[in-house]
Amino acid sequence: MTATELTAGRSAQDSAAADSTLNNKWSATQIMLLIVLCTVLALDGLDVSMVGVALPSMGRELGLSTESLQWIVSGYVLGYGSLLLLGGRMADLLGRRKIFLIALSVFAVASLLGGLVNDPTLLIATRFIKGLAAAFTAPTGFSIITTNFAEGKPRNRAISIYSTFGASGFSLGLVLGGLMTTLSWRWTFLIAVPIAVVAVLLGLKYIPKDKPSTEGGHDIGGAITLALGMLGLVYTLVSAPEVGWGSPRTIIGFIVSALILGAFGLIETKVRHPLIRFGILRQGWVARANLSIIGLFGSYLSFQFILTMYLQNVLGWSPLGMALALLPTGLIVVASSPFASKLIDRIGATRLIVAGLIALTLGYVLFLRVGTSPSYAADILPSVILLGIGFALGFPSINVQATAGIHDDEQGLAAGLIQTSGQVGAALVLAVTTALVTGSHSASSASSASSPAAMLDTFRPGLILSAAVALAALLIAAAPRRRAKALAQKAVVEV
Repeated sequence: MTATELTAGRSAQDSAAADSTLNNKWSATQIMLLIVLCTVLALDGLDVSMVGVALPSMGRELGLSTESLQWIVSGYVLGYGSLLLLGGRMADLLGRRKIFLIALSVFAVASLLGGLVNDPTLLIATRFIKGLAAAFTAPTGFSIITTNFAEGKPRNRAISIYSTFGASGFSLGLVLGGLMTTLSWRWTFLIAVPIAVVAVLLGLKYIPKDKPSTEGGHDIGGAITLALGMLGLVYTLVSAPEVGWGSPRTIIGFIVSALILGAFGLIETKVRHPLIRFGILRQGWVARANLSIIGLFGSYLSFQFILTMYLQNVLGWSPLGMALALLPTGLIVVASSPFASKLIDRIGATRLIVAGLIALTLGYVLFLRVGTSPSYAADILPSVILLGIGFALGFPSINVQATAGIHDDEQGLAAGLIQTSGQVGAALVLAVTTALVTGSHSASSASSASSPAAMLDTFRPGLILSAAVALAALLIAAAPRRRAKALAQKAVVEV
């Protein structure tokens, strides 16, 4: 990459930051920029996990069933997963600073409304809007980093810190969510408002101004078909447990979504400046990284959904008690932040991804031993520690692997791809998990369905699924490069 390519289309402030990065030193502006972006990503993670902790309280106050509670989670995933690819690419085309600040402002407003509404439908709607906003802030923040820090050690360090903040926010959100829920589940929404407002104000000062890309036109047809296709696919996935996987509505939803996405693929092969260049999947380790994040994030989000119900509904723990029990996971992820980039440089992203998925898989398998009267130290703590290690090693390494070797003009696309894979994968695994739990619950006799033992039995199929998904990702990540590449490309083609 030449110096001209690195600084093209940037302001003088951005160019200075790039020069500083090339010298392996960060300017004060770059440090503040990274703080702003890390704060916003951590806020996204906090939001997902805090709301997850508060689900039982929401269910009791609003009278929601397990299937309805899934929509509190899936409403966010629906908005997030459907527009992530579009959000990342639009940031490349229209200007990263503008897109980021507008989306963050929408996130703040939706958080405020979510904490005030009483109607479950409106609550889910605010979650959907927050997901839409995060679909623009997450990949845009990632591409702002990758275009302001030179590839190599400076960028790896920045990405590692950024990714670890996301994982830390997700992990510590379990604890903060427990604290907020002891006051009211509404605070799991409202706490995001002042943080987002401060981030907007700091972003106005420290995010470098940039110009829209001049290297391609706007693929309007591709943008519309991609958004509609992804929206239909994710909606069908998350609604399938409620209406039935074999129902006409689900089947038609998959067919229509596939046709729309097929039209999108056709458009992308015909237009001069496509929204998504499919050849990016053949670059470096992009395909493998995307499959790895499906295994990591998909299995963990489903596990958290079940774990929250198990600890509060089966064991009768308070939200605060549950938060304290899961505190080691967050502490491990936070403590690893200063060392993540050094480990990636020394050991390599691939080896760390494999190690992280091994820890996750083992953690899920060990948790299958739990009963209705578990010992925290012997039955729960080992899994909590292994999950923290798995996230600390895997999450930043996957993000580094997904963007290594990608040109600046496609960093937003690469960032959108990896985050879309994580969110759509999470939607799929969560939908299947909910279907398994619901089906197992329906099979239980009415007289015993509410007993702790019967409730635990309904959760076990979902726990097994989390372990199986993590194991599948591990096998792909651990395969030799040539074999892994073939497996990844086959999986991408099948999808």
